[in-house]
Amino acid sequence: MSYETIDVHADGPVLHVALRRPDRMNAFDRTMTGELTDLWRGTARDRSVRVVVLTGTGRAFCSGADVGDLAGERAPRGAGVDDELAFLPGPHLSVPVIVAVNGICAGGGLHFVADADIVIASESAAFVDPHVSVGQVSALEPVSLALRVPVPRLMRLALLGRGERLDAAGALACDLVGEVVPDADLLPRARELAALVAANSPAAVAATRGALRSLEARLLRASMEEGWQAVMDHWRHPDSAEGPRAFAERRAPRWAGD
Repeated sequence: MSYETIDVHADGPVLHVALRRPDRMNAFDRTMTGELTDLWRGTARDRSVRVVVLTGTGRAFCSGADVGDLAGERAPRGAGVDDELAFLPGPHLSVPVIVAVNGICAGGGLHFVADADIVIASESAAFVDPHVSVGQVSALEPVSLALRVPVPRLMRLALLGRGERLDAAGALACDLVGEVVPDADLLPRARELAALVAANSPAAVAATRGALRSLEARLLRASMEEGWQAVMDHWRHPDSAEGPRAFAERRAPRWAGD
């Protein structure tokens, strides 16, 4: 099956997926999230897949949600946090997901990192959470990372917005990623890790992963629901529209109350 915004190919038991909107730094729009959701649902039925490797094309891993989408239609009324995050592989799959971060990972791109079972990064990778800089609430990505990364580090990343950029070494130091390799070695190392996973008992791997992810889900569920409610509540605030509009018009935002 061919896709407009992602590249997909299988190499034995390893499914390789690359986000492919390089001109937009792999920002996800409705087309990409729809294609990813369909891919994961199909992959869940494919018993030949034992591990997934996810990366980005071009100079970025993923710059988050397309700001053009933020300025338009929001999630449908009644949508829950599971609906909002249905484009992530983790909830659909019983096989491990290895995320290989190449270049910038911003905003909603952090969802893929939080959802991953194993994360590696290139030396040129960098992480930033610009939500508050464009008038949006950052209440899902930091919460979903809170079992890996110290909350004070997440707070700094979330509150400083574009003003805080975490490089690969810093990401390794705070456990946002598990390994940093030279840029040229990123995909070879991801393939090496995938081969190690695929060589293990599929049943044992699935059960082990399931136990750990179940623990993670139980610990974070209430906070994720509260975070999603905060995101939706803020959509009624004028800053939520002003931020993306100012970004599109290449001007400083005029926040309510300024």
